[in-house]
Amino acid sequence: MKRAALVLSSCLLASAAYAQSDMGNMDMGNMPGMDVSHHDMAQMDMPMTGVLGSYPMTRDASGTSWQPDAAEHNGIHAMAGDWSLMGHMMLWGIYDTQSGPRGADKTFLAGMLMGMARRDFGQSDTLQFRAMLSPDAFMGKSGYPLLFATGETANGVTPLIDRQHPHDLFMELSGTYAHRFNGDESAFVYFGYPGEPALGPAAFMHRASGMDIPDAPITHHWFDSTHITFGVVTAGFVSGDWKIEASQFTGREPDQQRFGFDSAKFDSTAVRLSWNPDANWSLQTSWGTLKSPEQLEPALNENRVTASATYVKPFESGGSFAATIGWGLKDESDGTKLNGLFAEAEYKPADLWTLFTRAEWVQNRELDALGRKLDASQITLGGIKDFRVAEHLKFGLGALYAFDFAPHAVPSYGSNPHGAMLFVRVIAE
Repeated sequence: MKRAALVLSSCLLASAAYAQSDMGNMDMGNMPGMDVSHHDMAQMDMPMTGVLGSYPMTRDASGTSWQPDAAEHNGIHAMAGDWSLMGHMMLWGIYDTQSGPRGADKTFLAGMLMGMARRDFGQSDTLQFRAMLSPDAFMGKSGYPLLFATGETANGVTPLIDRQHPHDLFMELSGTYAHRFNGDESAFVYFGYPGEPALGPAAFMHRASGMDIPDAPITHHWFDSTHITFGVVTAGFVSGDWKIEASQFTGREPDQQRFGFDSAKFDSTAVRLSWNPDANWSLQTSWGTLKSPEQLEPALNENRVTASATYVKPFESGGSFAATIGWGLKDESDGTKLNGLFAEAEYKPADLWTLFTRAEWVQNRELDALGRKLDASQITLGGIKDFRVAEHLKFGLGALYAFDFAPHAVPSYGSNPHGAMLFVRVIAE
């Protein structure tokens, strides 16, 4: 715990230093990275409000989650009759090396391709459809090497340990309907197959503080592993800067068949409360009960609790700073309680440069054969240089290095475990 506290304190102190620095007094109309989007959308008569209510559309993140209003809204926009369309793509080509007897090397593709169609009916009703696909399924059922990552299975027989599972080809196929009442109140319903229930912060590849970090957090299964759920329905109510919502969804993680669709059971429940106190902050707390989430332990149920805060600050120069801190608890039905903490940040000194860091600590009982609850932590540092190759296309080069702090009870990690990635990426937005 002391080491975890030191790791997170270092990251949070850095976040606070940036957050308190003089980055200029800005309003929503002058945020860097948004002028072009707002202009383009105005020219095409595109909606400026969020899909769930009368707030800025930049607040919408993955599923029905929120992020700060000051976050960038990236995408290629168009109109087709009464429908507003948006597309976004981020593809990674990654060489991954993880050290020690439990590590491995791999070259693979990852990322996502997203499309959205929205239609507004007068001033009160909105219908939206969203689809998201991932090339992860082509990397193989066993995913890619990542020390301390656990969860799911590659073959239905053995668990994935020290490897991050791939996402399914279909990450989201969803529909949302929202009705606005007088003022800033609204109600909505969301259905996904697959989709994301109201549990945890925005998924890591959509968070403003983590979307440019190519590997998954080792805390993924403490916060946002439910973002690909085969069967979810969410109903919620928005009042100004507050949102309360509840989901009924399938608790079981997706199986190892990455190109198919799993059975929808709607046997689990989640509730989330979100609050955006101003344009720079977004906070959430959520609770969920998951029925039989793991295929290899079908009799084990889980209660999950999460709390997180995200901060975003644009710069007048065109860059930005974003940070998220979060705590998650997995309370399993056999009495085991497993905590997880993370803090991550992205600093963009200019439009085409990104520096990032992530610090994590988990209590995990899957890292050794005895099932002992062990502490593991990781600090990741990295950066990306992007190049604008066309109006809506960027090409980037980057690298990261991860310092891994293995539990002393598991000597098989070696004396100095670490990981590194070299990568390229293509973004269409």
